[in-house]
Amino acid sequence: RCFTAAPLPPASDIIRTIRDPEKPNTLEELDVVTEGGVEVQEIGEDEYLVIIRFTPTVPHCSLATLIGLCLRIKLQRCLPFRHKLEIYISEGTHSTEEDINKQINDKERVAAAMENPALRDIVEQCVSEPD
Repeated sequence: RCFTAAPLPPASDIIRTIRDPEKPNTLEELDVVTEGGVEVQEIGEDEYLVIIRFTPTVPHCSLATLIGLCLRIKLQRCLPFRHKLEIYISEGTHSTEEDINKQINDKERVAAAMENPALRDIVEQCVSEPD
């Protein structure tokens, strides 16, 4: 479910319902995403830079890249305005944060990941809205 009505929804409302790939909880319930980790800046006429910082549950979380991918896909689909999207792991909260940040902000790598049917299925399960 994406938002279409004005006023614009905060990006935090769009991502709060994304589910964790391993647990039955949402990323918000696990404090992986918080309102304070979402920043929106106007960069042009009707164009915005959306910066998301998320905190994996553990410093060696093997699913951090997948979580970043879920955030990107959900926001790309649901943000009702032109935008540039930057997604980062909160500084100092993951052992390979630099590598993961590069991966989840690389359009080619994101596109390649979404071409993998198994990975795409997991992402779809995480970003689909609960009934």
